[in-house]
Amino acid sequence: MLVHPQFDPIAIHIGSGGVHWYGLTYLAAFGLFLWLANLRVKQPQWAAAGWTRRDVDDLLFFGVLGVVLGGRLGYVLFYKPDYYVHNLLEVFAVWKGGMAFHGGLLGVIAAMWLFGRLRGRSFFEVADLVAPCVPTGLAAGRLGNFINGELWGRQADPSLPWAMIFPQANDGGIPRHPSQIYQFLGEGLLLFVLLWLYSRQPRKTGQVSGLFLVGYGMLRFIAEYFREPDDFLPLDSRWLHLSQGQWLCVPMVLAGIVIWAWASKRERERN
Repeated sequence: MLVHPQFDPIAIHIGSGGVHWYGLTYLAAFGLFLWLANLRVKQPQWAAAGWTRRDVDDLLFFGVLGVVLGGRLGYVLFYKPDYYVHNLLEVFAVWKGGMAFHGGLLGVIAAMWLFGRLRGRSFFEVADLVAPCVPTGLAAGRLGNFINGELWGRQADPSLPWAMIFPQANDGGIPRHPSQIYQFLGEGLLLFVLLWLYSRQPRKTGQVSGLFLVGYGMLRFIAEYFREPDDFLPLDSRWLHLSQGQWLCVPMVLAGIVIWAWASKRERERN
């Protein structure tokens, strides 16, 4: 069996502190978004609609606010509401950890809506531009989780060639699935390839956004079968023994299907 390498969580030491790997993965995520979104606005359909590099820069600003505020509030509301009701000041203690993708997604949705409102663009036009640029950032975040040795997977068969022991789990050396890598490959790289290829050709407004929701939701739902549930949300206490992450993916997939179908029908009616 493999053993987690136990990386130093601090990538660059500066005095008694330093720059953490997880912070660098966020920086990489935002940098990848800038690069990919700038490639997008150069494509004929986006250039003809008047999109510019300045729009991308402003979108990043709105998106960062959405990710950070939404991710934190999502964790507070979706995962540990009872705890934070009695510890209100810790809602702001982001350095202690606790970010939720689904909350971050809602934050980004709000940010895209506000950006579109200010620029006179429809929400789905903005979302279709952004969607293919998101999975690489998700991949960077999962690498950060793996480097930190957190969010490890469920118990695996010891004969699995890549079964890994995570010392941080303090479980006596149980071999586990490196679920962070599964999510890096699925929700990150695979979803990016699918969305990028799909969006290279002009699509009906809303279809790329719908595909993102369906694709992420399905891949995350599958990955949750290999990821260890939070200890404060055991599967035995969950309906149908589905994790909190899986239940949050269900409305996401359904919404994606509805949006994709609505976009297709609306365009046919216009024609």
